[in-house]
Amino acid sequence: MPATETKQPDGITKYLNNGRDFIDEDAIELCLKKAKADPARVREIISKALASCETLEPGETATLLSVEDPLLLEEMYAAAALVKKKVYDNRVVTFAPLYCANLCENNCLYCGFRKDNTSEIRRKLSMDEIRKETEVLAGVIGHKRLVVVFGESRATGADYIAESIRTIYSVKVKTRKGFGQIRRVNVNAAPMSVEDLKKLKTAGIGTFQVFQETYHRKTYADIHPGGTPKSDFRWRLYAMHRAFEAGIDDVALGALFGLYNWKFEVMALLAHAKELEKTFGIGPHTISFPRIEDAAGTDFNRKSAHRVSDRDFKKLVAVLRLSVPYAGMLVTAREKPEIIRDVIPMCTQRDASSRIGIGAYSDRYSAQEAKRQQFMLGDTRSLDEVIGELAALGHITSFCTSGYRCGRTGDHIMKMLKSGKEGRFCKLNAILTFREWLDDFASPATQAAGEKLILREIKEALNSETYNLEMRTKLTGYYNRIKSGERDLCF
Repeated sequence: MPATETKQPDGITKYLNNGRDFIDEDAIELCLKKAKADPARVREIISKALASCETLEPGETATLLSVEDPLLLEEMYAAAALVKKKVYDNRVVTFAPLYCANLCENNCLYCGFRKDNTSEIRRKLSMDEIRKETEVLAGVIGHKRLVVVFGESRATGADYIAESIRTIYSVKVKTRKGFGQIRRVNVNAAPMSVEDLKKLKTAGIGTFQVFQETYHRKTYADIHPGGTPKSDFRWRLYAMHRAFEAGIDDVALGALFGLYNWKFEVMALLAHAKELEKTFGIGPHTISFPRIEDAAGTDFNRKSAHRVSDRDFKKLVAVLRLSVPYAGMLVTAREKPEIIRDVIPMCTQRDASSRIGIGAYSDRYSAQEAKRQQFMLGDTRSLDEVIGELAALGHITSFCTSGYRCGRTGDHIMKMLKSGKEGRFCKLNAILTFREWLDDFASPATQAAGEKLILREIKEALNSETYNLEMRTKLTGYYNRIKSGERDLCF
């Protein structure tokens, strides 16, 4: 069935307010125009974000966006890092993208997968091929989380995606001391109907991601040509509403920065988060902020008038962290290592060992890889290298997925994140899963850096009044059992 035939009017119209959607362009532009970076007001907004972990109001976010003073910006960066530490502790979650197909009916001007790019080598992985990819990711590299990525095509609809999820979860690989297995499969795919989304829920989807790309209507229409499934702005805009209606617990928002004014996109992401909170009582699980990069077969990206500078990129990350304090913030390997190092104190997730070609983990190829991938990467380092660097910087890598499997999802996780209670579990589960990874996958250099960090983390947890005697005893017992080869023990 063509993707366009799955669209149903009640998947949009039921959520509208007197025929209007929640992106009020005039209001956003006026808010940005009126904003003034009064230092006292900026510090007041920062204090609010630190104290409450509640979503900011549009005027407050616009005020932060207007800051240009270097010293005041440094205060914002420091506050954003403190908010991240308060909500998520010092952990960083790692994952990898698994591109299952580059078949696509869309013709997005900036994308290497667009249907008119005749230089693209098209491919759709079979379930056996997905299994082989997963064996490398879970058994050789050591990932526990994946985001599976699909173009928009009749050949890769909900049934194919659901089967892919089940196939990935079925893989279990022997490692040095234990076993490797993917414990959470997130999905980045085209917008779907509620009926199709329920299929993904049944298959065990983690987070459902649909990035709006740009929230500016004219820009959206210009770069997503009419007659393609993606040209329908509102069908995409309300994808998260339908996901919640289908029973999916966690959703992810994102914009592709560089398509339009970056300040507008930050304000629109805030509007989207507030709309979800108002309608469902649950905001986005994560927010992503990728910048456009060069892609095979198009020069659109390097010609964009809205490319975001490194300075503005750091600023937008800080403003998003302060504006939606509870949300995970995800920086990707599109960015160069030095940029990631600069923003990682404000972020909760990053990918590593990433390959974005179809079959790129299990295949041996290089010359043709650019013709099977969506864009160019800035950080191609291995997961081992990334974890070693994170440890040296004082960030513990967490492979924990226990919260999702214990029911800490949806509105439950939102309440715990806003109260700071989830960070207690994050700390302990990060220690346990980091121990797993060090024993099963770490190189000698990363092992050495990791051992120093994990001993410090254990000491901090055991001496903290946050944890009672029962929790501290349980941590010690679980830790010793994992060192002996047990796996997947968690709080």
